[in-house]
Amino acid sequence: MAVNRKLAEKHPSFRERSDTTDLIVEISLQPWEAFRPDGVKIFCDILTPLPAFGVPFDIEEVRGPVIQSPIRSEDRLKALHPIDLEKLHFVGESLKILRQEVGGHAAVLGFVGAPWTIATYIVEGGTTRTYTTIKRMCHTTPNLLRALLSHLTKAISEYIIYQVESGAHCIQIFGSWGGQLPPDMWEQWSKPYITEIVSVVRSKCLKTPLILYINRNGGLLERMKGTGVDVIGFDWTVDMVDGKKHLGSDISVQGNVDPAYLFSLLPALTEEIQRVVKCAGPRGHILKEAVAHFFEVTKSLKYDSSSQNHAVEEYTLLV
Repeated sequence: MAVNRKLAEKHPSFRERSDTTDLIVEISLQPWEAFRPDGVKIFCDILTPLPAFGVPFDIEEVRGPVIQSPIRSEDRLKALHPIDLEKLHFVGESLKILRQEVGGHAAVLGFVGAPWTIATYIVEGGTTRTYTTIKRMCHTTPNLLRALLSHLTKAISEYIIYQVESGAHCIQIFGSWGGQLPPDMWEQWSKPYITEIVSVVRSKCLKTPLILYINRNGGLLERMKGTGVDVIGFDWTVDMVDGKKHLGSDISVQGNVDPAYLFSLLPALTEEIQRVVKCAGPRGHILKEAVAHFFEVTKSLKYDSSSQNHAVEEYTLLV
């Protein structure tokens, strides 16, 4: 969005934009003010809570996230401490303001990173294409990695509850780099920690929907459902019809237009949006993209009880 680019020019530091209440609120509300969607997601980063439990980081323009002292030893692990939610006051303040701003007209969405995904940054020292160091730890120092993941699980659980108590209606868990693990390793190194988070959050925030998203998750769909979340996010490599067959009808889905369609002609984009929404069916589907044409097309689509091609009043699509 042009308004977002203009604000970024004025405040070029991503950390400033993501750690300052006024800027978080302003950026979060930009899509709401432009498109009036059914959901407003807080502008933040999955790494935002790291300093609150002992992991300082920077975000460099070219390299992205940089952690100067990666955790690869028992000594470094000892530097971690329980999450200090006071250091994340700007997140709580922003959620409260967003809740007030949208009133009952939209859901306010918070989000976190899953333990494995957060651990990849902490162990590798930033972004990586190979995940060599953390995968090696699975085999060479498994107890150290388990201790790190357990610490992250507790911190992330508390952070989710804090977001909900501050005003978030729904939480998305980004297990972005879980798709870099073979399914059997995901079962061992990612799923148990996400499952524990879901259990802890359920005990405190019973009615808060939880969404789980993993990049390239086609081989993990049934396993993801086993974590107990309410919604599974598909990326564009998962066929909507096949994905829903794997998951069954008792869980909702999110996704999944290929972002490359944004570079196509509008008729092609329109056709793809319509295809995805119709394949997803009339219930339990979230389509998420902050682009005007998405909203115009999806809000024009309706269903009736006998066909996925006609209109009724009872269908609500969350965009």
